[in-house]
Amino acid sequence: MRNSVEPALLRASGAGLSPEARQPYAHAGHEQLGSLGTGLEHVPGLRSLIRESWQRSAQLHANPDNPEAPLAMDREELEEYRQQHPLAAIMPVIHKLLVLPSHDSGMLVAVGDEVGRLLWVEGDPAMQRRAEGMMFVPGADWSEATVGTSAPGTALALGRGIQIAGAEHYKRSVHPWSCTAVPFHDPDSGALLGVVDITGTESAVAPHTLSLVEATVAAAQAHLRVERLQLAAARHAAPARRRPAATVAGSGSMTTAAKAAAPGRPGSLYRNSLQLLGRDQAVLSLDGRTVTLSARHSEILALLSAHPNGLSAEELSALLYPGDGSTMTLRAEMVRLRKVLLQLNPAAVPESRPYRLPVDLSPDSGQVLSCLQRGAHRIALEIYRGAVLPRSEAPGVAELRSRVSRLLREAVLTDGSAESLLKYAQLPEAQDDVEVRTTALKLLPPRSPKRAAVVADLERLESELSA
Repeated sequence: MRNSVEPALLRASGAGLSPEARQPYAHAGHEQLGSLGTGLEHVPGLRSLIRESWQRSAQLHANPDNPEAPLAMDREELEEYRQQHPLAAIMPVIHKLLVLPSHDSGMLVAVGDEVGRLLWVEGDPAMQRRAEGMMFVPGADWSEATVGTSAPGTALALGRGIQIAGAEHYKRSVHPWSCTAVPFHDPDSGALLGVVDITGTESAVAPHTLSLVEATVAAAQAHLRVERLQLAAARHAAPARRRPAATVAGSGSMTTAAKAAAPGRPGSLYRNSLQLLGRDQAVLSLDGRTVTLSARHSEILALLSAHPNGLSAEELSALLYPGDGSTMTLRAEMVRLRKVLLQLNPAAVPESRPYRLPVDLSPDSGQVLSCLQRGAHRIALEIYRGAVLPRSEAPGVAELRSRVSRLLREAVLTDGSAESLLKYAQLPEAQDDVEVRTTALKLLPPRSPKRAAVVADLERLESELSA
């Protein structure tokens, strides 16, 4: 009895079926698909991961009948963004192992960032021209929230390699295509950096294709780790000398660290960074080594990175402590901070008289301000993960937090698209922002399915204000 039942269960769940055999069930699922992803519970042969992805896509208001993915970045923004992206360093490996063979196999190779935007799409020229019809192009947003189920977006959502065949795609214009994608994680910190994808016809979901992409990602991760070690060794071997001072983070000018992330230096922006946005304890990365700082040390490095020319003990105390700060207390904190930094990189230990960082450090708040100064508000919005150290009461941190938040809001309200406004509205600091939602409503097309959620939000806010 067991042997006769198990094949029926496999067919019902879609497990064990070939990509071609799954197509009739996927088409039947589209016929049953309700507005919120309902109606799929009893569709036989539809894989559970596809059912769950379609349900997520519907709840995120992705439109299965929209033929094209939206363009998230224009050419200028895209070029600058991918020059600074850590994945720029792995493109030689991707080109050698995937792109060159794809010219003979009728495939496309795409590399996207951690939020599903395609940064590079290369491969068979004829397939590239076909893919333009659905906007499978550099700069387009292929996240689940935007286009629904696809290999790049769903691989990022699930955090593992995935294959999507034909009608298993949520967007109906993508049904002639099949794809395999694998997330790319940082080899040192484990952070999600992006996704590597192969797109084409039926051969794009052949059993060996997933293994091929997984092996390529592993090779690219090893390449990235070796490159970082070589850069760190070269830096330590170089004669000791002070680098030119960076401009003040928060003045709107690009820091020296950001300029270092130019062509020929891919990934260098990632090596020395300070993540302050949306977290109470900063994450410091130096030469590929990462540590979570205490709240006080987070504040100190935030202030020193914003004042590269240095601060006296009295100046730093005034920016660090509300009321009358004690320089003795500050000196004790600096001793503890030096011990932490010694373990990461002795060359990064702050100097004194004045207190000053001897290495270029790129805070994410400074990157946001730099993008806003250049008019690249969409990139700034992607970098922005929330307020600068939101619980900090340090006067200097509060001033930086207010500046970054205010300038971002002004830029999005002035120049942002409806999509940018809706993305901004999801931030904690914008949960009660009526003006942002009203502006988004004016820009949304009359038949956009996203209008209902915006109207509901505005009605909620009106009700709360009147109460």
